[in-house]
Amino acid sequence: MDPQLPAQLAQFLAPYLPYLLKGLKLAGQEAAKKFGEKAGEQSLDHAKALWEKLRPKVEARPAALEAATDVAANPKDEEALAALRLQLKKLLAEDDSLAQELARLVAQARPAGQTVTASGSRSVAIGGNVSGSVIVTGDNNKVNKG
Repeated sequence: MDPQLPAQLAQFLAPYLPYLLKGLKLAGQEAAKKFGEKAGEQSLDHAKALWEKLRPKVEARPAALEAATDVAANPKDEEALAALRLQLKKLLAEDDSLAQELARLVAQARPAGQTVTASGSRSVAIGGNVSGSVIVTGDNNKVNKG
C-alpha cells in the first residue's frame, strides 16, 4: 500500500464527508447546493466512488466511523483528520485489494498536472525526482557535503 494513500483519501474526502455520511442520494443534492461551482460534478463523483468502496469497512469499524463523523463535523480540524488518516491506514493495511482499488480511484480523481501535499510540522512535499538531494527539517542542523 502506498503510505500516502490514507492522507490522500482523508484530504480528498474531508469536504464531502458531511454529505457522504448522510447517504449518497443526499450527498449529490446537498453538495451541489453547498459547493456550487467550487466542487465540480466530477470531484463529487470521485468522492462518491471512493466512499462507496470505503463505507462498508468504515461502518464496520466503530473507531473509523467516529473519526469520519468527527471530520464531517469539522473538515479542517487537523486532529480529526489525523485520527481519520490513522483509521484509514489500519483499514487499508487489512485489505490490500481495497487499497489498490482506492489508489487507482485517487489517481483518477487528481486534477491534470501534479499535486503534492505536505501535512504536519516540518513536513516536506516533493513533486518530482529528488535523488541525490539532501532534505533537512528541524533546527540547528548541519549538512556536510563531502
